[in-house]
Amino acid sequence: MSHATQSIHQACTAQATFASPLGTMLLARTAQGLAGVWFEGQKDHPGTLTAPERPDDPLLRAAAEQLAGYFAGRSASFDVPLDLHGTEFQRTVWRALLRIGAGQTRSYGDIAKQVGSPRAVRAVGSAIAKNPLSVIVPCHRVIGSSGALTGYAGGVERKRALLALEEESR
Repeated sequence: MSHATQSIHQACTAQATFASPLGTMLLARTAQGLAGVWFEGQKDHPGTLTAPERPDDPLLRAAAEQLAGYFAGRSASFDVPLDLHGTEFQRTVWRALLRIGAGQTRSYGDIAKQVGSPRAVRAVGSAIAKNPLSVIVPCHRVIGSSGALTGYAGGVERKRALLALEEESR
């Protein structure tokens, strides 16, 4: 379990599940905002959280409704407060991912340049791999410099499906 996931585990105040077309997703919130969205079986999935299951929590309900709209092809934007748990560098990288539009992709090198660390491509890749907010912080939009669909904590098949969904919805 990553440091970010451990931090979310401790700060989580409520959780809910969302049945997506690509598998069940766990949503976790803190007092500050949405802190985690993971596919079942995803790398760094926190497992069982101690926070109560609260599907009617307003923030978790809003996140689930927006995810439903995303998977239905209606909207690829999310408007819920986020609570990013990670190092300063990880949070900088994750904020850069939020600027990649639906249906667009960027390379790991592009993101490294965008965050002012053009030689830190591997560090950027590591930060992206630890993103605890799947789909919401769109790490699936980052591809290899050759255009290859490289690693995704939720699995490359899900990454391919998410990119195809966004392409169809454009």
